[in-house]
Amino acid sequence: MPRPLPVSRWRDRRGAMLIVAMLMAAVIALMLGSYLNLNLNSARQAFRSFQGYAAINLVEAGAEEALWSFNRAAEGQANAWTGWSTSGSAAWRKFSDFDFTANTTGWVKAYVGNTAPAAGDAPKIVVLASVNPATGAPVTRMMELTLQKRSWFANGLVARKSITFNGNNTSVDSWNSDPDGDPTTAPIEYSEDVRNDEGTVASNEVDNTAALINQADIWGYVFTGGAQPQVGVNGSIRGADTPDGVSIDTSRIATDFNAEFQTIAAPTDGITIPTVGAVLGLPGVVTKWRTHSISLSGNQTLTILGDVTLVLTAPSGASALSMTGNAKLIIPDGSSLTLYAEGDVKVAGKGLANANVQPMTARFWGTNPTIGAQLLHIAGNGDLRAVVYAPNADVKINGNGNVMGSVVGNTITLTGNAAFHYDESLADFGDNAGFSISKWRELLTPAERALYADVFAGW
Repeated sequence: MPRPLPVSRWRDRRGAMLIVAMLMAAVIALMLGSYLNLNLNSARQAFRSFQGYAAINLVEAGAEEALWSFNRAAEGQANAWTGWSTSGSAAWRKFSDFDFTANTTGWVKAYVGNTAPAAGDAPKIVVLASVNPATGAPVTRMMELTLQKRSWFANGLVARKSITFNGNNTSVDSWNSDPDGDPTTAPIEYSEDVRNDEGTVASNEVDNTAALINQADIWGYVFTGGAQPQVGVNGSIRGADTPDGVSIDTSRIATDFNAEFQTIAAPTDGITIPTVGAVLGLPGVVTKWRTHSISLSGNQTLTILGDVTLVLTAPSGASALSMTGNAKLIIPDGSSLTLYAEGDVKVAGKGLANANVQPMTARFWGTNPTIGAQLLHIAGNGDLRAVVYAPNADVKINGNGNVMGSVVGNTITLTGNAAFHYDESLADFGDNAGFSISKWRELLTPAERALYADVFAGW
């Protein structure tokens, strides 16, 4: 029979197995600990990332508050900076009590160094945001934003909905009537010698009726909110850099256009008159007038003298300005007209005769607050020079000659065989257009943040 193993050898084996089991348990415990620590660190990193994104959102909120105040000030609102602390032209404000749950709160500070910038200035907004968890260090983000003056007329033809070209010989291009930016020098008349390829046609619409180019020739760009422009067999979208033989240059088409259409309010001041005669204004004098409506027919004319602002108070749905027959609206060289109307405007007959080179000397502002509730029809006799900002109006431009300026409307229809020329100098014409963000940069390093340490201290 087999001889039994000595007891000591069994004990040795059991001891070795116990040691191995303990080592394996230690390894597993170490692995589990590392895994749990990794998960914990990942959770912490994820939470810190969430806090970082939350801080960016706070920065954006603070910047929007400051930009909103800038634009209210541009509109002439006396309470634009109400709620802000001010000293001289500087303003600052803290927005607190943001709750991100899990005992995490946040605040954002916005600082503006110059709330009343002069023409040509590029004011800055600096924003500091902090997200503060219950445990751990706060997450802060700081950003510097540079603003630029907006223009009501940054593009040639802009519609909230559709733009339609009716006619077999319509065209769009551009030129700059004030290339040196100096109003004291003589403006430049449009001609083939100064013709540029910046004639922009744009629509916010996303469906395929956004830009009905049809048979028009666009020497510039076409932008829509999502749809491709509809171009006829004889139409084209081209520019100076378009290769020969290409009629539709896809590099000059974009489908991500998005514009904000701000409704304009008419001025509330001015001399009220019951009717308007054959002449309005005085040579070389700035005047403001208010009347209910104007109706011209037959061979009647209305001549504008000096710098005239005219507010037509006829309500929505009524006729504010009507010209039929051989009636004519005359703006001599050196005079200008700024017209505000909520009601319908029809400048037909012999149309608008503006003897000035620059289209900005005839400005039509549609003030109707309801989309599609206003009609604005302007016809030209030969050369039509005007700018139209009527974002809620259906605009119709009729002419068989040159149409120069810029048009913003709910819908835009060009009829006849007009050649539309966008005046690039209008991109610098802002009036009360407010500001937009031209560039921004995040301040990451201690040296970058130190530039604004003092302005954020103590509040």
